[in-house]
Amino acid sequence: MFFSVIIPVYNRPHEVDELLHSLTQQTYQNFETLIIEDGSEERCDHIVEQYQKQLDIRYYYKENSGQGFSRNYGFERAKGDYFIVFDSDCLIPSHYFETVNSYLNIHKLDAYGGPDREHKNFSPIQKAISYAMTSPLTTGGIRGNEKHAGTFHPRSFNMGISREVYEQTGGYRITRMGEDIEFSIRIINQGFKTGLISEAYVYHKRRTSLKQFFNQLHFFGRARININRFHPGEIKFIHTLPAFFTIGLLLFLTLPFWNLSLFNILLIPFILFVSLIFGHSSAKYSNLYIGLLSVAATFIQLTGYGIGFLSEFWEEQKE
Repeated sequence: MFFSVIIPVYNRPHEVDELLHSLTQQTYQNFETLIIEDGSEERCDHIVEQYQKQLDIRYYYKENSGQGFSRNYGFERAKGDYFIVFDSDCLIPSHYFETVNSYLNIHKLDAYGGPDREHKNFSPIQKAISYAMTSPLTTGGIRGNEKHAGTFHPRSFNMGISREVYEQTGGYRITRMGEDIEFSIRIINQGFKTGLISEAYVYHKRRTSLKQFFNQLHFFGRARININRFHPGEIKFIHTLPAFFTIGLLLFLTLPFWNLSLFNILLIPFILFVSLIFGHSSAKYSNLYIGLLSVAATFIQLTGYGIGFLSEFWEEQKE
């Protein structure tokens, strides 16, 4: 099977260098790579040039239109039987394409997604953020796991679709604010089969500071409401949990001013929750500092998403 790899990029030449290097290490090499520069000021064309002899690679520069439409731009020019989308901040394990090719030869999937993991060389903050996004104590461990709620919806940081899926759906309908979930919903609604390939994981660097992580999760929360505008009824109870957590945390922090006894009662499960995260993360990474950062990242993840969800919900009610 011949794969076309579509990578939209915006002002991230260093990340593209690391990603392309990881692609040169693949044990299965029947693929092409399309770099779609989405109106960047810091272009990566000079980086791509360095890999011309090692990869079947093409570079395109276009006006800024957002990552969804930049992926469509790549789909239109791709030659493969199957299109694979990566975010530019990913590193690809050497077995990735061999794993995907072997799986698809046995299990017919029209679209698939794979999980994300942290690399051993990631910074403590990146490992803490990865923990917050994947731990059973934070997201329930459902991200990139067979225990996901309902039909599997591939995410665009690590996603593959057949050429037929693109031709039938037309690709991304929106370019930001939940564009990958909206796309996945239409793929499923049109009768295509989706699934998770659990061993087709990528190392996802995500954000490099807790402030950036908050901004990203705030955006994710807003995006969930935006998806519901296109597909009413797609907000499930599980999507509202960070919002309830945020409201509950705010009420808990104000309790000492109006009901100290109730605060003291609830303080015990609060301390237990924090201790579980700290202990579990510290043990996983054998590092107390990452354990502390994981506590902070967990609260940022839940409240960032919750605040974004609530703010966009409020804006929708005013429309």
